[in-house]
Amino acid sequence: MTPTPLAPPADPGALRAAFDAAGRADLTVGLEEELMLLDPETFDLAPRAAEVVEGRAGDPRYKLELPAAQIELVTPPAPSVPAAAAVLAGARRDLAAALHGELLVAGSGTHPFAAAEGTLNEGPRYDRIQAEYGSIARRQLIFGMHVHVAVAGADRALAVHDALRGHLPELAALAANAPFHDGRDTGLASVRPKISRLLPRQGVPPALRDWDAVAEAMRWGAACGAVPEPRLWWWELRLHPTYGTVELRVPDTQATIGDAAAIAAVAHALVADLAARFDAGEPLPAAPTWRIEENSWAACRHGLDAPLADLVTGDRRPARERIAELLDSLGPAARERGCEPELAAARRLLERNGAERQRAVAAEEGLAAVPAWLAGRLLEGI
Repeated sequence: MTPTPLAPPADPGALRAAFDAAGRADLTVGLEEELMLLDPETFDLAPRAAEVVEGRAGDPRYKLELPAAQIELVTPPAPSVPAAAAVLAGARRDLAAALHGELLVAGSGTHPFAAAEGTLNEGPRYDRIQAEYGSIARRQLIFGMHVHVAVAGADRALAVHDALRGHLPELAALAANAPFHDGRDTGLASVRPKISRLLPRQGVPPALRDWDAVAEAMRWGAACGAVPEPRLWWWELRLHPTYGTVELRVPDTQATIGDAAAIAAVAHALVADLAARFDAGEPLPAAPTWRIEENSWAACRHGLDAPLADLVTGDRRPARERIAELLDSLGPAARERGCEPELAAARRLLERNGAERQRAVAAEEGLAAVPAWLAGRLLEGI
C-alpha cells in the first residue's frame, strides 16, 4: 500500500493524529503480496529480485524485500477489494510479460524444495537485519500477503485492532498455503509462521488497549535499539501509524489472484464489521493473547481441519464450521464494501485451501512438480 506517508509518530498525540487524519480514506484497502522468482529450468528459487525491480524503472507496484528471490507487489489505497485486486492482477500480468520466460513467478507461503537458507538482498536495512540475526535471517525464505485497511479515529482503530486479534487463526487456516519446506512435507498446513517466529516480535500481538501504552512500547523499542522504526514490529497484525491503517499480515501468499482477493475480502469485511460495531457503541472483545495463540497453533498445524476453541468458553469446533459462520456474519459488511463475490469465493476456499491443493499435486505428480504447478497458476483468472 503506497499512500502519502504521515509524519513518524513521536508521542501518543502524534499516534492518535495519524489515525484521526485517515477520515476521508476510511475503510479504503491496499494489498501487498510477496511472490517468489523461479529458475525456469530447475524451478528452484532465483535470487534476482534486485535485477527485476531495477528493470521495472521505478514502477511503484514492485518493491524489494529481504530475500533476494522475492519481489513484493503493492497497490495504492482503493475503495474496494475488487479495485485493489485488479491492480494486483495487472501487476502479476505485467511482471510475467516483462520477464519473457527468463524467470517464472509463483505464489505460495514457502518454496517446496529450496534450501532452508538463501541469499538476501543488500542495502542498509537488510544488512542490519543480516548482521543481527545471521542464519536466522537467511532462513526467512517465506512469502506472505498483507492487507491494509484504513481506519479513521484513533480509539476506533485501537479497538478494531484488539478485537481483530481473535480472528487471526480463522484467517490463517483459510489462507494456509505452505505445507512443504526444504524438500519435505512438514506436516503443517503452513510452516511459514514457524519460520518467521525465529525472529522476535512475531505471531499474535498483545492487546494495545490505550495509546499511552502504544507510544511507550515504541519509545522503549527505539531507545533500546531493537525497534528503531515502526515497521520492525513484525506481528501478524499491527497498527501502521505511517499510513493510518490496520495491517493484517497473517495470510500466506496465494497461488491465484482469485484466492488472494477472497482472503482480502474476508479481511476487509472483518475490519468494516468491527468498525461498524464500534460506531454503534458495542464493546469489542480483546481476548487474552495466549488463548488466541492456542488457536493459531491449531490453524498452523491442521489448517481447515483445525479444532478452534471459543475464546470465552473454550468449546472446540472444526475450523470449517467457525469460518463458515464468520463468513455468514460478514455478508452485510461485504455488500456495503463491494466485495460480495470475493467473499463468496472464500466459501470455495473452505472446500480446499492452498495447502490441500499443493498436497494433492505432490501426491499425484511428486513434490518436485509443485513449483511448476504454482507458476502455472500465477495468471489464472486474469
